[in-house]
Amino acid sequence: MNKLIYFYIGSTLFILFVLQDALQLRWEGLYQLQEDQFYRRWSGLGLLFIILFQWTLSIVRSVEKWQAKSIAFYKVHNWLGALTPLLFYLHSMELGFAYLFILSITFFSNFLMGMFNFDVIKTTSKLFFQGWMIVHVSLSLLITTLTFYHIWVVFYYE
Repeated sequence: MNKLIYFYIGSTLFILFVLQDALQLRWEGLYQLQEDQFYRRWSGLGLLFIILFQWTLSIVRSVEKWQAKSIAFYKVHNWLGALTPLLFYLHSMELGFAYLFILSITFFSNFLMGMFNFDVIKTTSKLFFQGWMIVHVSLSLLITTLTFYHIWVVFYYE
């Protein structure tokens, strides 16, 4: 089986998300469900848990006795990352405005960084690896922070 299948699936899901947003195609049943604040709050909380789970790879890589499991976590991390356009779509079919637009663009920028990882970009450059990792982790920190803030605002103004 092709080890890059997650890349093709993730890329396809991302392109489909962009197209449906650009062409304003709506799955009416899901769109009406997303208009319900209860659904939006809890699907957003679900997205936060997925974002937090993605940090598991960093934890596994940081704890010496767990490092042997990092390859398995890397695969899970890649697959879950590849599915995030679908998970985002289930939460919202739109990128949003102002702050939400920044959150969405940061989310999808980090998604694209993750898709174009070292399985896809074959390089032995340590400098490239370090730069890529700094950007990916920085965007991950920003997304985590913005998502916590977003959820706090949504639940606070319930």
